[in-house]
Amino acid sequence: MSMTNVDLEAAYRTTDYVVEAVSGQVVGGGEHSLVLRVDIASQGLRALHRRYGVDCSCFITACNPFSQPLDEQTNLRRQEALAAELRRRSLAFLPGAGRHSSNDWPPEPSFLVLGLALEASKNLGRHYEQNAIVWAGADVVPRLITLA
Repeated sequence: MSMTNVDLEAAYRTTDYVVEAVSGQVVGGGEHSLVLRVDIASQGLRALHRRYGVDCSCFITACNPFSQPLDEQTNLRRQEALAAELRRRSLAFLPGAGRHSSNDWPPEPSFLVLGLALEASKNLGRHYEQNAIVWAGADVVPRLITLA
């Protein structure tokens, strides 16, 4: 089933972008996971930015290029390649998942990359064939950034 661009953007805007705890570590404002929502400031994200000494972050996946579902193994390989690239660039990142509660799209493994500037985030999203990324600056308001 194909979504129109309007439907796709609406789905992105109503997805929960969840940053998971790592090895029992709490993230954000003391929760065990942090949920980011497009256009809503996040105090938990502010705390993460402070902890890592950054003023921006990007929520990104390498899965399902251009919103075309791939099998789990292929998506896993793509995520591993993204993680390897982030490590090569010496960027801090935390695991997460994009989760939409009211549609049948499965949770999408993702990363919150700390300290990645907007243009670099866009380029990374394009490299991994994504329609959009979620990026937040110093105002800690996650914004949907379309890449088309």
